[in-house]
Amino acid sequence: MAHKKGVGSSKNGRDSNGQRRGVKVYGGQAIHAGTIIVRQCGSHILAGENVGVGKDWTIFSKITGVVKFERVGKDRKKVSVVE
Repeated sequence: MAHKKGVGSSKNGRDSNGQRRGVKVYGGQAIHAGTIIVRQCGSHILAGENVGVGKDWTIFSKITGVVKFERVGKDRKKVSVVE
């Protein structure tokens, strides 16, 4: 005889919460210093002028200004903040 019950759904209910990654402020929008611009895994979007990168690759503004996205090469993007 089997010593385990036939359980199904009671063993399946685990999943992690979403990390809320992505672009938070888009090109042309005005932001304050310290505002998060992009939350990402790895350096998919590169840091340009007047922005900093956190240890989890979060890109944030160092000054108050306007966000500017530009292409780097064929498949990369760079984000900067201009006054």
